[in-house]
Amino acid sequence: MSRKCDPREILRLVGAGPDDGIDLAECALALAALELPQAPLDRYRRHLADLAGDAAAACKDAGSLGARCIALNEAVHARHGYEGDTATYDDLQNANFMRVIDRRKGLPIALGILYIHAARTLGWNIVGLNFPGHFLLRLDCAGERAILDPFHRGRICGAGEMRALLKTMQGAEAELTADHYRPVSDRDVLLRLQNNVKLRLVQMEQTAKAAATAEAMLLFAPRLHALRREAGLLHAHAGNLGHAIAALESFLEHETGDAARHEVSAHLQRLRRRLN
Repeated sequence: MSRKCDPREILRLVGAGPDDGIDLAECALALAALELPQAPLDRYRRHLADLAGDAAAACKDAGSLGARCIALNEAVHARHGYEGDTATYDDLQNANFMRVIDRRKGLPIALGILYIHAARTLGWNIVGLNFPGHFLLRLDCAGERAILDPFHRGRICGAGEMRALLKTMQGAEAELTADHYRPVSDRDVLLRLQNNVKLRLVQMEQTAKAAATAEAMLLFAPRLHALRREAGLLHAHAGNLGHAIAALESFLEHETGDAARHEVSAHLQRLRRRLN
């Protein structure tokens, strides 16, 4: 990925490519740069390079799963002081990758991207998991696997810890299934990061910013047409009728499902009447 590209171009290139093999840290920086356009990207890139280098230096045996886990935790938490933000969990800064690096704290998904960056830079096999409400990682080495919780200093989670975490997230009736161990694509990791931002903006009733977030997500996930509908509805709620109509018209151009098209067409008619 060319570092001469502006943030939107970086994200568009990702949107045109496959779901995996994405430089997640670079894309997370590009998303952060949409909010902080004056921030010096190269300073953050140097920090990410240092993080990976420190993980390499801390690894006593690159062929050992346990040594890799220890090295990642040493680099992310002990050496660079990252931690899960338990005090102000819902702070928007916890999902802005630049601010996470500045403050050395963030959401599980943002801290997870740091782990993924360091591990993949070293050629290690690591993926995010389809675990709801709390991002977990799976690190593979020589036929062994470990599930790491980046929010809690990289603790290794067995089935008992995952079951307890799941019940905390979804209630006492929730049960751990094989699907919770399923890896997610790199694109899904980015979507999960930005869904955190969008949800918090909606909760804060900042619907215009939430709509802009949905539109930014379309840069790297242009085939996720539901985002066009969502952006349109958020723009309408914010009173930006022109933007709402444009987004919903774009949805109709791409969507093939009859029920969704009928609903959006009816909404468009109401918006056009309001505009006139």
